[in-house]
Amino acid sequence: MSLDFYKNCRLCPRVCGVNRIAGSHGYCGEDFRLRLAFAGLHSGEEPPLSGSGGSGTIFVSGCNLGCGFCQNRQISSHTDEHLGRAVSMEEFTAVCLDLQKKNAQNINIVTGSHAVPAIAQGLDAAKSAGLVIPALWNSSGYESVETLELLGERIKIWLPDLKTLDTNLAGKFLNAQDYPQAAVQAIQWMMKTRPGGVIIRHLILPGRLESTHSVLRWFADNAGGKAQLSLMSQYTPMNNDASGAPERYVSKREYDTVLGWLGEFGIEDGFCQELVTGSDWLPDFNRANPFPSGLSVPVWHF
Repeated sequence: MSLDFYKNCRLCPRVCGVNRIAGSHGYCGEDFRLRLAFAGLHSGEEPPLSGSGGSGTIFVSGCNLGCGFCQNRQISSHTDEHLGRAVSMEEFTAVCLDLQKKNAQNINIVTGSHAVPAIAQGLDAAKSAGLVIPALWNSSGYESVETLELLGERIKIWLPDLKTLDTNLAGKFLNAQDYPQAAVQAIQWMMKTRPGGVIIRHLILPGRLESTHSVLRWFADNAGGKAQLSLMSQYTPMNNDASGAPERYVSKREYDTVLGWLGEFGIEDGFCQELVTGSDWLPDFNRANPFPSGLSVPVWHF
């Protein structure tokens, strides 16, 4: 796939328009090179994605959002660390095949929205070299439909977030006021393209239950029978006072309230994470295995 897409970059809804091939960086913090931070077998995804061998997660450096509660902030573009290393197509292919050799259930591309042309090229190269397990697109949901179309049939499972439908909340916490519109359009395209192959994740924000209520109502009205819901409770305070993000965990009362709404809206198809009120699981990408050993088996590190 041509790298010309990076010359006047409009890959994501921010449409920065910078020439990433000439070395300029978009909001994502990246030029045209594909940078990775970690690859490994991850058992903490939804059960059908982790399976018995683990999901073959590949964490892409950079991000087109700026979430104040980002749990992977070491590899995003909005920290001093911004960890990761540029890889060739040959190295990307080798990572995919190594994950497959170690019995990964799938190739799980994490936060790759700003690097679609390179990832599409890499998946083609890996398939030509013998990759047969399905590819999964694990994203924030802040995507352009035109860019998603570049991935085409390469992706068998879509795993987008639907963080909020509140534009004010999106502007304050995600640094993207247009997030709701972009995410809804992207998710609707995913559901139309691959009915039954979409899992929509939603993270409960403490003190912002009205946002979750709106997301659940939207899911019930628009995604029933087309996608599964994955409700997540692992919000963790990241001590980022500038963002104004909540500085506490989800409470038991809030969690129970949201579970009640699932019944109210008749949402039965999907997954619900148990209440998480600790940070021991948070990744540290400076380590060869960023995650606790019970969750992840490292295969590649930058």
